[in-house]
Amino acid sequence: MSNPKRIVVGIAGASGVTYGIRLLECLKETEYEVHLIISEAGKLNIEIETKYTAEDVARMADYAYDHQNVAAGPSSGSFLTEGMVIVPCTVKTLSGIANSYTENLLVRAADVSLKEKRKLVLVVRETPLHKGHLALMIRAADMGAHILPPVPSFYHQPKTIQDIVDQTIGKIFDYMGIQHNLFQRWGESNEQHSAVLRDHRGQPCNRAGSN
Repeated sequence: MSNPKRIVVGIAGASGVTYGIRLLECLKETEYEVHLIISEAGKLNIEIETKYTAEDVARMADYAYDHQNVAAGPSSGSFLTEGMVIVPCTVKTLSGIANSYTENLLVRAADVSLKEKRKLVLVVRETPLHKGHLALMIRAADMGAHILPPVPSFYHQPKTIQDIVDQTIGKIFDYMGIQHNLFQRWGESNEQHSAVLRDHRGQPCNRAGSN
């Protein structure tokens, strides 16, 4: 039997859990089997920042794991995946990854991605950044992580908060090799983008009507 295309998603306790929720919404429209890990602080922020409960968000994934269950599937290198995205990623989680301090499933799963040479995206959400934060990012990047802070672009003239969120999700999808139509690319006219949407109607997170 062939293995499914799995992706691991982590939601840590930084502000911006809406990015993680939107990623889950978009992944539901792909062929990926989604394995979700939410930290305890992440669950708290979901309740504070969104209309969802942590249980609502867990149901968006195919599988959800206890943050403390270091015996779960994603803790093993033999659990084959296409990679992992932590969105948002706290500095504490970043520090655990950069120092291989695998005290929980979220950090352990990220460490597995690194040791197995799989893709790992860290959407680090903190500002301003002091030298210690930057050093941790450099260390994680040297180990193979892709550092992707949620920094908005405005060349595509976003009109809603979701347009801004979708641009970051689109950048994650670009790195993971997942087709999408989440934002208008640089140099692409409104007419060209509309044509792309028409040609790919029904593809992951079609943004028809957003421009």
